[in-house]
Amino acid sequence: MTTADVDRIVTTVKQAQQAFSTFSQEQVDKVLDAMHAACMPNLEKWARMAHEETGFGTVADKTVKNRFGADDVYRYIRPMKTVGFLSADPGQGIYEVASPMGVVAAVIPSTNPTSTAIYKILISLKARNGVVLSPHPSAKGCIRAVAEAMHDAAVAAGAPRGIIGCLPAPTIADTQALMKHPLTNVILATGGTGLVNAAYSSGKPSYGVGPGNVPAFIERTAVLRKAVKDVIAGKSFDWGTICASEQSVIVDAPIAEKAKEEFAAAGGYFVSPREKALLEGLMVDGEGRLNPKVVGKSPQAIAAMAGFSVPDGVRVLLVPEEGVGREYPLSLEKLSPVLSYYEADGWEAGCLRCIEVLRYGGLGHTLCLHTQDLEVVRQFALKKPVFRIIVNSPGTHGAIGFSTNLPPSMTLGCGALGNNITSDNITPLHLIDRKRVAFETRPVTDEKAVVLPPLVKPGDGLEDAARRFVAQKFGTGGSGGAAPRPGANANSAPAPQPSPALDFVSEADVRAAMRAGTRLRIHARTLVTPLARELGEAHRIFEKS
Repeated sequence: MTTADVDRIVTTVKQAQQAFSTFSQEQVDKVLDAMHAACMPNLEKWARMAHEETGFGTVADKTVKNRFGADDVYRYIRPMKTVGFLSADPGQGIYEVASPMGVVAAVIPSTNPTSTAIYKILISLKARNGVVLSPHPSAKGCIRAVAEAMHDAAVAAGAPRGIIGCLPAPTIADTQALMKHPLTNVILATGGTGLVNAAYSSGKPSYGVGPGNVPAFIERTAVLRKAVKDVIAGKSFDWGTICASEQSVIVDAPIAEKAKEEFAAAGGYFVSPREKALLEGLMVDGEGRLNPKVVGKSPQAIAAMAGFSVPDGVRVLLVPEEGVGREYPLSLEKLSPVLSYYEADGWEAGCLRCIEVLRYGGLGHTLCLHTQDLEVVRQFALKKPVFRIIVNSPGTHGAIGFSTNLPPSMTLGCGALGNNITSDNITPLHLIDRKRVAFETRPVTDEKAVVLPPLVKPGDGLEDAARRFVAQKFGTGGSGGAAPRPGANANSAPAPQPSPALDFVSEADVRAAMRAGTRLRIHARTLVTPLARELGEAHRIFEKS
C-alpha cells in the first residue's frame, strides 16, 4: 500500500462517520442489530478461515471466541445509551451528552483475528464512530471477510457506505500512517509491546494493552479438582492465544501431590528435566524472546518441534520451575499450552511468587485465585498489582467476561502499572466523549442565579435508557452485581407486577425483573434476545400487551 491508499480509506470512513454522527439511538441500534445478525451464521466459517490462514488454535475454540465477540458483546452493549443525554442531575445543574470520538484506528492481532475484529467494529459503531481496521499481515484475509460482511449489513440497515474500512495488505508503515493520520481520532491497539508503544507515540489518544503473564494460585482450601480443571481449561483454550490465559500455576504445598494427580487426570503432562531443556531451547531465544513458531500450537506439535513426543490426550505441558526471570526462560508469557509450575507453602508465599511472575511481564493485567478462604481473597485484592483478580474460574474466560460479569471485551486495559491509560475492559463507553452542560449554582455577582426548568424532560428517552443500563450493570435498584450469565440460579419466581411495555429486552433485563419480583410487558414488535426469551418464558416473566 501507499500513503495515498491509507489516506483514501481513512477519508472515506471520516466522511461516512460525519453523517453517522447525526443518527438517533434507534438508528444506531438498528445498525447494531443488523451487524449482529450478519455475524451469527458465519461464526464457524470465519473461525475456520482464521485457523487456516494463521495456523493458530483450533476451529472449535475460535468459533466460541467469535460467538463471544459477536453475541456476548452485542447483548451487553445493546441496551447502552450512547446518543444524546447520558445523565441528568437537575439538582446539581449538571447534564452529560454523548459525543462520538470520530474515526477509530483498530489494530487487529493474528492470535484472535476475527473475534477481535467483530468486537471492535461493534463497539465502535455503537458509539457512532467509524472504524478502520489494520489487520495483522498473517490474518488479513479472514479479518477482511469480517469487515466486508459487517459493512454490508450496516449499510443495508441505513449506515453510510464506507463507515467500516479495512487496510487490505498493511505493512508496519501503513499501520503507523493510519495511527498518525490527521483524521484518526482514537486508537484501539491490540498486539505486542512494540505496537502499543507505537500507538502511544502517534500523538493520538490510544487504548493499548499490556502483556499478560498471568499467574494462577491454587490455595489449600480450594476445590482442587475444579481448580485444576479451570487452569487446564483456561490454558488450553485455543492453545493459549488469549492474553489472559494462565502462564504459571502456583500450588499450595499441602495439596501439591494431590494437585499433580489431578493435573495428570485433566490432561496435564509434567515434562522431564531433559524435555524441559529441549523446550527452553525451542521456545526462548538468547535475548529472552518467545519463538513465534510455538504460538497457538498444540502440545503435541510443540513437543515434536522440541524433539520429544507426548500422548494425544495431553492438553497442557507443565514445566516445574524454581524461580522467575531470565535465568528461568519459561517463566515468561508463552502464548501456548505450556504452563510453568511452582509450589509455595502458604498464601503469603504464593502471593510473593505471583508478584514475581507479574513483574516479569504481566503488571496490571490479570491474576487467578482458587480458594474458599475469603480472607485470602481480600488480601490478594488489596495487595496484587493487577486490575483483574479472577476467583475460582479460568483466567482466560474470566478476564474477558465470558465466565464472570466483567464487561465482555477483547481489549483489556492494564492501567498505569501496565503503561495503559485505563484498567478497564474496553466498551463503547470508552469511545465516546462526554459533553457537560453546567448551570450556575453559586452566583459570582450580586445578581440571582437564573432558574430554569430541568433540561431533560420525560419522553427524552433518558429515563428508560438509564433504567436499562442500571438494571444491566447493577441489578434493579443498583443493589450491586451485574446480571448473571446463562446457567446462574434464580432465587425465586416473580410476583405478577406489570411494568411498562418495552421495545427491547435483554437477558439482563429478565434477570433484574426476577430479582425484583416484577414482570416485563412486551408488545408484538419488542426485540427480545434469544437467551432473554428462553429465560423469561421459563419463569413467566413476560406479559403481552
